[in-house]
Amino acid sequence: MLKIPQKPPSMREFMEGVSGPDLFEMTRNRSDDSKYRHWNKLRHLAPPEGFDHRQWWFSLKLSRQASAKTVRLQDAEGHSFSYVLTDSIPRWLHEIDLQAGGTLDTAHPIIDQSSKDRYLIRSLVEEAISSSILEGAATTRRVAKEMIREGRKPRDRSERMIFNNFKTMQRIGHLRHEPLTKKLVFEIHRIVTQETLEESSMVGRFRRYDEEINVSDNYGQVFHIPPPAGQLDERMDLFCAFANGEFTGDLVHPAIRSVILHFWLAYDHPFVDGNGRTARALFYWSMLHHGYWLCEFISISEIILKGPSKYGRAFLYTETDDNDLTYFLLYHLEVIRRAFDQLHAYIERKSGEHARLERELKSVQRLNHRQLAIVGHALRHPHQKYTIESHQRSHGVVYQTARTDLLKLAELGLLDSRKVGRTWHFRPSPDMNKRLKDLSGDDA
Repeated sequence: MLKIPQKPPSMREFMEGVSGPDLFEMTRNRSDDSKYRHWNKLRHLAPPEGFDHRQWWFSLKLSRQASAKTVRLQDAEGHSFSYVLTDSIPRWLHEIDLQAGGTLDTAHPIIDQSSKDRYLIRSLVEEAISSSILEGAATTRRVAKEMIREGRKPRDRSERMIFNNFKTMQRIGHLRHEPLTKKLVFEIHRIVTQETLEESSMVGRFRRYDEEINVSDNYGQVFHIPPPAGQLDERMDLFCAFANGEFTGDLVHPAIRSVILHFWLAYDHPFVDGNGRTARALFYWSMLHHGYWLCEFISISEIILKGPSKYGRAFLYTETDDNDLTYFLLYHLEVIRRAFDQLHAYIERKSGEHARLERELKSVQRLNHRQLAIVGHALRHPHQKYTIESHQRSHGVVYQTARTDLLKLAELGLLDSRKVGRTWHFRPSPDMNKRLKDLSGDDA
């Protein structure tokens, strides 16, 4: 269970009780700060020789404040947020620059357009599901994937949340070249929350004075009270200006800018509901807007979902330690790194499966790459149902191409087909392995 961390001791009170020579000694003998610990953790560790916990903390704080970079975001009382470029952050930013905006290399170079389409659909689906589960959606991944692949209508609020997130991620891809405006933020929120809120009038607008909300758990513990509704219009103007890099001399690395936007919208909580999903969507918009095209193929929510308390703690550490965004930056950059690692592992696994399947079916010249993909999937999932619409969505092709693919597989005896109403349903043939061997023999 997430708990509010202990707030660090007051820097001002400490400074009033320390002498000049002692202060000089503290700043001269700085201890290692590579792990950038919050007071909540540091107070349980053994301090360096010659320091007590308070002296240790303030020696670190003095060092951090000396190199802190202030950003445009302010809290409700007008205090600015800032961050420190720790030793690890520039290294991670360099890796993001190389990976997210460069080329994708694998041991099995299959990153052609068809593979990209398939991986893109997979990442959009995974992000839609994970981001929704983070906000309370309750369904299985299998059911959610089938809903999106088959194009059926959502049956309940959880499925609607996932469906909306999928549509949002698709829309973000088309909006990447647009500057961020209040209208665009409302559009994204409208797609995210459509038919999921108690009142339809809450969609695509700021929360009102009589809708003051807070961030709390099921036990009533309040973690965050966002700025009052009366500040939201002006704060959103600043939010969009920061997103578009409109402030002169505001030199912020694009990835840092994207992470701060994620934090900023979640901090402001400008909507009655859907703030977390909208914040993560705007992170993606920002990364794609700055040319990090590979971010469209990763799912940060999938990583966050594996340790949601760390996600919440990163927000709380920032807010309880003088608005120090470094905690959230370090957490989020680690999430991005792990998401890229996961993407590469997925591509390596899929490329290996693809190579294996190609070796097994190398003499079957009648199948294209999409048909090979569905045959490979059917061999692993003998009870799977396919439709023209699901095949179309999985590969990003037009209806007629998907129809031709599946009807050809049925003609070859690899899939069984039947029409239910106006929809064709395809299932793996019980003797698919035998038919593949026969086809190999025919084409040999």
